[in-house]
Amino acid sequence: MYTYKRTVHYHETDKMGITHHSNYVKWMEEARLSLLDSIGLSFRNMEDEGIMSPVVSIDVNYKSPSTYSDIIEIDITIGKYTGAQIIFDYNMRNTSTGNVSAVATSRHCFIKDGQVCSLSHAAPNYDKMLRDIIEEVKTLH
Repeated sequence: MYTYKRTVHYHETDKMGITHHSNYVKWMEEARLSLLDSIGLSFRNMEDEGIMSPVVSIDVNYKSPSTYSDIIEIDITIGKYTGAQIIFDYNMRNTSTGNVSAVATSRHCFIKDGQVCSLSHAAPNYDKMLRDIIEEVKTLH
């Protein structure tokens, strides 16, 4: 599990002072990119090599609101990796209240040259990095 922290900005709230729901999806992307950078798998490098990883689906369940200046901790894990798809699980907790703000999942595929691909064939080095980190997490539990 990887934890990403961020503060709710004023412009992310609505007229009622509550964080607008669309921001949670943006925070998921911030957390996902931060996690991947932390394990040495930069999306910038992947894109430079012609590999994209678009979102296939997102599921967000909102639990408790957050407001301006609240600190949100996003615990993110790789829920599943098949080589052609990767699923991330998110638990977003408001450290100001201790409440879970949202629970979410995002599913992504990999594309190279306009075609869905498996990283094991298109980028074996990235495939190995992901499999190694998943295996490392398994051995810790």
